[in-house]
Amino acid sequence: MDEVNQLSTLVLSPRYTPDSQALWRAAIQRGWHVQRLTHWTEPPPVPINAPVVLYLEGGFAHTIAESLGLKLPEPPDNWLPQLPMQYRQRQIQLTTMEAAQALLPAFVKPPNDKRFPAKVYMPNDELPTGAVDLPVLVAEVVVWEKEFRCFVLDRQLRTASLYARYAAPQDEADFACTAEEYAELEHFLQRLFADELVELPRAVVIDVGVIAGRGWAVVKLNAAWGAGIYGCDPAQVLEVVRYATEPL
Repeated sequence: MDEVNQLSTLVLSPRYTPDSQALWRAAIQRGWHVQRLTHWTEPPPVPINAPVVLYLEGGFAHTIAESLGLKLPEPPDNWLPQLPMQYRQRQIQLTTMEAAQALLPAFVKPPNDKRFPAKVYMPNDELPTGAVDLPVLVAEVVVWEKEFRCFVLDRQLRTASLYARYAAPQDEADFACTAEEYAELEHFLQRLFADELVELPRAVVIDVGVIAGRGWAVVKLNAAWGAGIYGCDPAQVLEVVRYATEPL
């Protein structure tokens, strides 16, 4: 085991979740230190060994990171709308909360947080109240036949998991998919990663799937430091998360 791995410290939130427990076990197996926070908004009470790797919920993650002299990059708000059409297969635009109301029906979500529910809003629905200039993504309504979570490092797929079929969570099915489905997933990602027009962070999570009647497409881009792992290999997830924390 290399010296860097021995000295690394994985910092987890106070909440005990199956994902954080899986990464805790993977980190221990690698010889890492693991420290779980005792408060939601306060840094660890004792010094921790560097380099530090954070896996935290988004609401307070940036505050903790800054207190440790670190930063947690987010995907650019306009990444998905600027993705070539062949990879997104639907109309998507970045606009404001105020402007989005006139574009309904549409799938509306915040670019990088969960300050309001991401879902299909109908013309008679009112979008959540808040700042009228809040950035939102507005997407054409489509039907996703299946969706996969993919942990990616240096434009290489490290681990992936089916997480939904026709919007139904697949945890009770143990996130199972066929060998043919996985091969199709890999083929789509290979095309995406080989395209120099597609910019990607070094460590990132990409959700992709199949749109009914259209084919494979990118669902969204996620920060790796707080993404759920579903049925992904925790050891490979940890390798991606390791590079999602950066110095200030």
